[in-house]
Amino acid sequence: MVTKKSRKQRGSRTHGWGAGKKHRGAGHRGGRGRAGQGKRGQQRATKLYAKGQKGIGRKGFRITRAIKPKLNALNLKNLEQLIDKWAIEKKATKIKDIYSIDLNKLKYKLLGTGKLSKKINVIVDNYSKAAKEKIEKAGGSVKTSKE
Repeated sequence: MVTKKSRKQRGSRTHGWGAGKKHRGAGHRGGRGRAGQGKRGQQRATKLYAKGQKGIGRKGFRITRAIKPKLNALNLKNLEQLIDKWAIEKKATKIKDIYSIDLNKLKYKLLGTGKLSKKINVIVDNYSKAAKEKIEKAGGSVKTSKE
């Protein structure tokens, strides 16, 4: 078996991590999280408390209700390719030659790239004007969940 020699950081005592003791764990950072506040860090904490400020470290929480769910984009060309598969999987229904699908349940927004040859009735809240025009031109309809 042939091996190649590595010349990376050869002869370097620190291997790019500064002092020789660095890169051995969290020791050179004073611990992980809020650790390492004893002895030396305690003076800083009391100093801040005396000023009426909160202690050291990350505080609070993230408000999740303000974050809107991310919708996946679905172009008309992709919709036409997937509609038969979704009909088999019972995510869409097919009556004669007209497909019906609720894209809100599948968490999609509808965009108008591509051509459409099938008649599709779509229930979706987020759609582009081009997508609506092309679906109606092909003989389908676009409705929102409020209608």
